[in-house]
Amino acid sequence: MEQPDLICIGAIIGAFGVKGELRVKSFCVNPADIGTYGQLTSEDGSETYDLRIIGPIKGGYACRIKGVQYKDQADALRGIRLFTNRDNLPSLPDDEFYHTDLVGLDVFDTGGEKLGKITAVHDHGAGDFLEITGKGIKNSVLLPFTNEAVPTVDLAANRIVTDPPKGVFPEDNDD
Repeated sequence: MEQPDLICIGAIIGAFGVKGELRVKSFCVNPADIGTYGQLTSEDGSETYDLRIIGPIKGGYACRIKGVQYKDQADALRGIRLFTNRDNLPSLPDDEFYHTDLVGLDVFDTGGEKLGKITAVHDHGAGDFLEITGKGIKNSVLLPFTNEAVPTVDLAANRIVTDPPKGVFPEDNDD
């Protein structure tokens, strides 16, 4: 059976209190929307979670999940990422992308040379960064995901074109 196209919209970050409440971090543009998608699933779709938001807390939301009544049950769910089917999410404008759509794209410079592949998208509060690995890159590099640094995103061709700031890629440092 083919797995539906799932998108991660949040994660359980721990217990909140002693009565089975959970701390949940939302990855939705409007964080409270995490409570509007009905049953959420684990990444492989084998577990379902009926999530109900109790209220906002520092760093996320206090939530209840049906069947979780005690702190140790809530603690056991720590680290679980919460997914919904892509069909449940709103359509995006042409210049916006879900993080999952960017992971795996090939990265080319403006001259057409392949630099690597996007392995992750990070948002630490100051905007998104693309984590890229590839030839000549010891570990990985972080590229700001801005219009200046990434003028072209072509999902149909499975690639982005970058005009990176100086020093982002190793060969840029050899001047």
